[in-house]
Amino acid sequence: MVNTQISSAMSIQRGATMIEVLVTIVILAFGLLGLVGLQSRLQLSEMEAYQRAQGLILLEDMANRIASNRTAAASYVTGTASPLGAGMTCPTTSSTTVQRDSNEWCNALQGAGETQTGSTVRVGAFIGGRGCVESLGSGEYLITVAWQGMGPISAPPSSVACGQNNYNTGTMCISDRCRRVLTTIVRIATLT
Repeated sequence: MVNTQISSAMSIQRGATMIEVLVTIVILAFGLLGLVGLQSRLQLSEMEAYQRAQGLILLEDMANRIASNRTAAASYVTGTASPLGAGMTCPTTSSTTVQRDSNEWCNALQGAGETQTGSTVRVGAFIGGRGCVESLGSGEYLITVAWQGMGPISAPPSSVACGQNNYNTGTMCISDRCRRVLTTIVRIATLT
């Protein structure tokens, strides 16, 4: 009789161990799925940070070009209706400093810094990069770089018109919620 009690207690214990193993596997599976989701979010955040860094570099590039060619600053104005960059034909003439600067900035916005091996496909910049230079009057110029973000957030202010309504794609990217912009103002002093 003692052997029967020991035998039945061991069979109950064996079944409980199998259930514990199955519960542990389920918990581990949920944990691994959470890690996969976290990794995916980290990659999106990394891409957003890369694009923002590229935008800052290109924004400062044009600001420096205008500041160093201050006598022709008004010639850099593109307005918001004809920005330079993605989907645009870059200027090809380079007889003046302004034309050369505009050509180089346009190519940089399109990603000319890197190309795919064996092709001319440009991959070195952000998605849909556009650049605008606007005159604010009194020797002030607003420089804006706009691009396509990886997901929707709040839309930039409506006063920043560069690239406005050009990044409304899909069901999530509506009302400019995927448009990212960086701006700076360059002030050119009037020296007499």
